[in-house]
Amino acid sequence: MTIRRAFGRQALIVLAAAVSASAAYAQSGLLTRPIDLEPITLASGKPLAAAPYELESGKQYSIVIEADGSAELAVGGAAFFRNVWVNEIVINEIEIRPLGVDSIEFDAAGEAEITFVTIRPGTFELRIPGTTAPDQAATFNVK
Repeated sequence: MTIRRAFGRQALIVLAAAVSASAAYAQSGLLTRPIDLEPITLASGKPLAAAPYELESGKQYSIVIEADGSAELAVGGAAFFRNVWVNEIVINEIEIRPLGVDSIEFDAAGEAEITFVTIRPGTFELRIPGTTAPDQAATFNVK
């Protein structure tokens, strides 16, 4: 076997491995731009979302949470955050890559953008803690 033929075989193996890895990342939604979702609005006495979000498992999404400053409000959802992979949270142009999230609280007006990949199908909520009204939750239906 010549060096040229041996090198060609190794290059082919490396190329195949790279293509395989790229396919895995593409399936996880990381090689595509995130799908922008309608923002969640935190405002005293106002609904969080106009309608449930319909998502697909394995795709990458981006959602902005906007607080108008009318009240100190948080949005939490342990089940939601345990069933997505949070790529990053951006607050004031600062990128945070967390290992886990339970809630985000706003003491004043501002916004946070969350980029995530859905992992598991199901119905999950982000809700203002301590509330029970349906309009105080944003529902995510992941298929």
